[in-house]
Amino acid sequence: MSTIQPIIGASLSSEALDMVVGAITSGEFEPGERLSEADLARRLGISRGPLREALGRLEGRLVTRTPRIGVRVIEFSKQDIEDLFYTREALEGMGARLACERISAAELANLRSLLDHHSQQPEVMAGAAYSPRSLDEDFHLSIIRAANCEQIERLLMDQIYYQLRIHRRKSSTLPGRARAALAEHESIVLALEARDPDQAERAMRTHLRNARISAMAAYVDKD
Repeated sequence: MSTIQPIIGASLSSEALDMVVGAITSGEFEPGERLSEADLARRLGISRGPLREALGRLEGRLVTRTPRIGVRVIEFSKQDIEDLFYTREALEGMGARLACERISAAELANLRSLLDHHSQQPEVMAGAAYSPRSLDEDFHLSIIRAANCEQIERLLMDQIYYQLRIHRRKSSTLPGRARAALAEHESIVLALEARDPDQAERAMRTHLRNARISAMAAYVDKD
């Protein structure tokens, strides 16, 4: 089923942005593929103005615009992706450390509930895939928000999360990766529950190091 559906809502630009992000990160549009503004606007049931505004917000994140050519889904080299993972490991490792000190009891309980919810998802139970269905279900974002560090959250959300979401689902479908990632998430939550900042950072870094290795294995070079 296509991610692109007619929009019914007040904030057309924001709704369009969410739809386009979902379509790109789910693989409906591939890296390098040209996006037709006219076709997207028609499928979304909106004018091209709000769509163009949404695409403008994604430029440099998930799309690129070239004069006389138009908008394309952004492409990354294998080195680009690896460097993004290195940056993410550093930022989220510190985020997990800070979360140990700053996470509230309610946030910790919600994180445990989220992990339990993930463990019951059919695709995770089958070992087929493990990736968030929405930002509200994003385990990593929940920890970063609990760290209460605006600079780290902004650096991650402005570019890194957007760009790596293209590759997260692909790498999560590698044999054994879904269950391994769930177990690694469990280790992170246990460290947070124990209020052990050293172990929380170590567990997060180990998890993201393994995620990077999986992403590199799933990368398909077009050259």
